[in-house]
Amino acid sequence: MKCPYCGHMEDKVIDSRPTEEGGAIRRRRECIKCGARFTTYEKIENMPLMVVKKDGTRQIYDRNKVITCVMKACGKRPVSLDQAESLAVDVEQQLMNSMKREVPSSEIGELIMKRLKTLDEVAYVRYASVYRQFKDIDTFMDELSKIISEHKN
Repeated sequence: MKCPYCGHMEDKVIDSRPTEEGGAIRRRRECIKCGARFTTYEKIENMPLMVVKKDGTRQIYDRNKVITCVMKACGKRPVSLDQAESLAVDVEQQLMNSMKREVPSSEIGELIMKRLKTLDEVAYVRYASVYRQFKDIDTFMDELSKIISEHKN
């Protein structure tokens, strides 16, 4: 680390301690040449997750958008905000674990549907009807038939 006072490249660490609930490490350093003390912070560099929309445009992933669309689908259903936030965190974690820096919006939609199906089937059908753009009642009934057949098995 370069000394901010004399520019010398060698120093020694005097003290290290975690900060920001473990999200960073604060280090007190002392320059070997001039003896000046200074503080540095070490953090994990988070690269933003980019969403590739259907039209090819890209935007930064926003967990709040997932929560908002889930809450719309869950309108007047017994689903709490905490459950919607948990679903959004699960989706985000799975996306981060995939190690991809760019994810198609369709993949995010599928992950949301998969979790909604286990959380609340009515919300799942509502979300699927918008997400999959059901064109007519037959498409809607096909999706409902799949859910009914899964319940029978």
